[in-house]
Amino acid sequence: MTDGWPAAWDGVAESVTTTLGPNDRWNVAALGLHAPEGGVGRVDSSSDQDASGDPVTARTWGRTRTWRNFTERGGGYVQFTCDPVDFVEAACSVREEAEPVLDSAAAWAEVSAEAVDSGTEGDTRWTEWALRVEVARVEAETVPVVSRGHAAVVEATVAASRLDVPGYDTGELRERIHFFESVVDAAGGERERAAWARFDELVDWRA
Repeated sequence: MTDGWPAAWDGVAESVTTTLGPNDRWNVAALGLHAPEGGVGRVDSSSDQDASGDPVTARTWGRTRTWRNFTERGGGYVQFTCDPVDFVEAACSVREEAEPVLDSAAAWAEVSAEAVDSGTEGDTRWTEWALRVEVARVEAETVPVVSRGHAAVVEATVAASRLDVPGYDTGELRERIHFFESVVDAAGGERERAAWARFDELVDWRA
């Protein structure tokens, strides 16, 4: 166990986050984690915060289940997973689990979530949350492997979340997803291809 984030990153890290709903089941959703200036470093026993002292933040868009559960429960579980199927289901479907941590999680952090800002972009209301680690654990250490197929699956879910949203060009997004499909076909492995098949089942993106 660790008292800080179980992974290091700069910029935005894509996570799978589980939050407890009113039915006492854990809703699974994708959530981008924005590192503070200077990035997030692996915290050890000699330090209780990252160099900047600022929290990791995340934004929810609209009255999503994650927004509701953060509001009502005050936190959830942030998970770092490379499983593309889990990521597609988190981003593009309503998935609920009996337990908060997925089998594919290489690391996870139980976090508190505090609303620190809000606003409107187009017709969509957003809320910014400060996430602070309560407890975290590394489940598996892996050698990093760069996969264009995996990256294409993740980018396709981002494009899919913007389909038919005012302010975004739906035709351009469909073309982008079509390109990502070609990347998965050319460079994806078995799990990426399974993720794309699931994406096709969940998302009506073809013109």
